[in-house]
Amino acid sequence: MTLNPIKPRNLSLLPHDILEFRAMLLTSGNFTTGNFNMMTIGWGAFGTMWNKPLAMVVVRPTRFTFDFMEKHPDFTITAFPDEYRKALRILGTKSGRDMNKLELAGLTPTAAKIVGSPTFTQAELSIECRKTYFDDLEPDHFLDKSILKNYPARDFHRIYFGEIIYVEGIAKYEG
Repeated sequence: MTLNPIKPRNLSLLPHDILEFRAMLLTSGNFTTGNFNMMTIGWGAFGTMWNKPLAMVVVRPTRFTFDFMEKHPDFTITAFPDEYRKALRILGTKSGRDMNKLELAGLTPTAAKIVGSPTFTQAELSIECRKTYFDDLEPDHFLDKSILKNYPARDFHRIYFGEIIYVEGIAKYEG
């Protein structure tokens, strides 16, 4: 699949559709050394903050990907055609601590254009981000207490903001 560069501010997507109903892949680490991990995400946001195009992702500290997000300065977010739903399900339910889930999923990592974290040859959209801020969700700050049901283990997410520094994708993602 041929991806074309898209200016970060021209990225056009339906965030609820792509995150909640289709899912995306968050990857952090170092492609060159092969030291990276990925996880399927269904929560996050895209927008503008501090006059920069930003992506916001959340990772629970219990996830294997959390350590990679902590150690590396960047991450990628990728979207895939519908035929890769099974692969995304594997990458969202299996842990890289226990197995080579990438091999099981059958996706092929490849070097990103700017950041050290990889992207994937099967992706239809690749978003490269440099971390700019993080914070931890505080249970006392939830004004809607029903949100707490998402945290029965009290493993509250860490929020990461990443400046979108490079995007490439198929035509439907360029606005």
